[in-house]
Amino acid sequence: MSPEIAELLNESFIPVKIDREERPDVDSIYMNYVQATTGTGGWPLNVFLTPDLQPVFGGTYFPGPNSAVSDPAGDTVSFAAILEKMANVWRTQEQKCRDSAQVVTQQLKEFAEEGVHSHGIQQGDGLELELLEEAYRTLSHSYDSTNGGLSAAPKFPVPIKLRFLLQLSQWPQPIKDIIGPNASMNAIAMAFTTLRKMARGGIRDHVGYGFARYSVTSDWTLPHFEKMLYDQALLLDAYLDAFAATSDAEMLGAVYDIAKYLTTSALAREGGGFYASEDADSAPSKTDSEKREGALYVWTRKELDLVLEPQQADLVARFYNVKSHGNVPREHDPHDDFLDQNVLSIVSTPALLSKDLGIPETEIVTILKDARDKMREHRLKERPRPSLDDKVITSWNGLTIAALARAGAAISIVDQEASKTWIVSAEAAANFIKREMYDEETGTLWRVWHEGRGAIRGLADDYAGIISGALELYAATFETKWLQWSDDLMKYQLRDFWAVDGGFYTAPNPSNGTSHGDLLIRLKSGMDNVQPSANSLSAMNLCRLASLLDDESYARYARQTVNAFEAEIDQWPASFPGLLSVAAWLGVGAKSVWVLGDGDGKDGALERYKVLFKLRGQTGVGTTMLKYTGKEGDKDDEYLRKKNKLLEDVKVEPGELKVMVCHKGTCKEVTKYNEF
Repeated sequence: MSPEIAELLNESFIPVKIDREERPDVDSIYMNYVQATTGTGGWPLNVFLTPDLQPVFGGTYFPGPNSAVSDPAGDTVSFAAILEKMANVWRTQEQKCRDSAQVVTQQLKEFAEEGVHSHGIQQGDGLELELLEEAYRTLSHSYDSTNGGLSAAPKFPVPIKLRFLLQLSQWPQPIKDIIGPNASMNAIAMAFTTLRKMARGGIRDHVGYGFARYSVTSDWTLPHFEKMLYDQALLLDAYLDAFAATSDAEMLGAVYDIAKYLTTSALAREGGGFYASEDADSAPSKTDSEKREGALYVWTRKELDLVLEPQQADLVARFYNVKSHGNVPREHDPHDDFLDQNVLSIVSTPALLSKDLGIPETEIVTILKDARDKMREHRLKERPRPSLDDKVITSWNGLTIAALARAGAAISIVDQEASKTWIVSAEAAANFIKREMYDEETGTLWRVWHEGRGAIRGLADDYAGIISGALELYAATFETKWLQWSDDLMKYQLRDFWAVDGGFYTAPNPSNGTSHGDLLIRLKSGMDNVQPSANSLSAMNLCRLASLLDDESYARYARQTVNAFEAEIDQWPASFPGLLSVAAWLGVGAKSVWVLGDGDGKDGALERYKVLFKLRGQTGVGTTMLKYTGKEGDKDDEYLRKKNKLLEDVKVEPGELKVMVCHKGTCKEVTKYNEF
């Protein structure tokens, strides 16, 4: 910050800097204000408040002393001029500022209350499932058939919407009938093409694993190089869904790469848990002091020639589109930051290179793999890593726990070593959260850990994320402690966040003595963005718990959550893929898969294990899995019998292994996957 700006701020204002990752509840309130008063939003967010925290004036980026921006009248206004004007207005017209801020605040409250209360549980019979088809149509109209993706540049991955598309064909027949076979297949094609374009594009780190936050270009070739934890978790889920739907090896390769990044990179905290992000900027080498965006990831052709053998360098250049003078288009590099630099993107295949060069395809694959290993080693040795945001954010960790546990379970038979690594990493993170960021006596989660637990109480998305992670850990390990923790956390979430007309507030009830009593407004949102909304994830958690524990009260809360946003979903269904999926689940009813017994010596046991393996590899729509051994005195079984009354009369013979599928009160044994 310039000395001039600092002096102006300190003279007339009390500057308060908010980390929106720590306090997204505060950020949302004032972002709503800026969007309502200016018509646009974004970050950085700058708002001038009264001492009562009511907004007087706000905007996004304000230029510094050496630059200016035009105001609505066409005059140029610098940040310094804005500060001077606001200070003068407050000195001379303080009461007018307060009165105006009070009126605006009341309008914001009324708008928020309209969204929170007017569409509650008194609505009719709930959402029409035809909205699933309408959401698909909207997404198909925004689809980029050339490059994949659901928007123009800049392009964000939006894995929640991609998963929605992939799962449309996985629902039971009543949902398939609504969508139609052609639309279902086209939905898979849109999601698959998008994920493949991303996997081959510059948004993916082809040398060191993981994905960047978004692409500046429409073809995914030039990313903003920041790596966010939640992106890795959500994309891991999306690529696993894509593999389940298509059996495509490229999708599975992306699953392995993301899991590798999560478990071995700088984001993996020693002792359990995951840090928030890696910055986009770093120094090009250990002797440089000036940081540049993407410096860790870009390559010149000369560097390839130095690091690799001639044949390797030539193959890498052909495969990853490396040019002598760089491959970043001039229009996207006005300041020559990427002069002669190349962002790696896959533009060929081993089969094509084999045909062009007369080298066996298997040899091409081996050469490229060896080259990537050498490039990775060179990068680690010669280039500093970007700065690490070493906060542990509870909600993001929950998403990551869920994704790793689910992926580990899905590959448990075909790759036991990787499966164990991923599940152990998920367990370590869950144990860290439970040990360091959870008070078992009060049911309190805390939002952030940074060299110790922070003072900020967890938000609804923190509870939703960790419950989702615990449920996936239960599905992966069948350890009942994870199911019990998710059940406990859900009760605490309902206690502290539930709205009288349905759904969950973002922030906890301030009457409980929480750290969120300073909020101007309590908001409630069901719209999914780059992350799932707290309400959509919570409603899905409620559905899963209702199925696992045969608890109708949880199903009722899920319905009320969906109904709370009925009017908004009717108007913009494609913005609510998570809640639409919950509506589909509630509409057709869950299938609960019971694994009974723990034997492996009876006829058909191997086939039944294959059934379980295939079920775990599914997208998981409308299905839960429960393990019950039937042993007398087993504490896990006692807990399950107590919570799920359907298990009270279930008898399991010693050494037996059965798989039962229950749907709408009827259960049957299955021995082959196609029976499911």
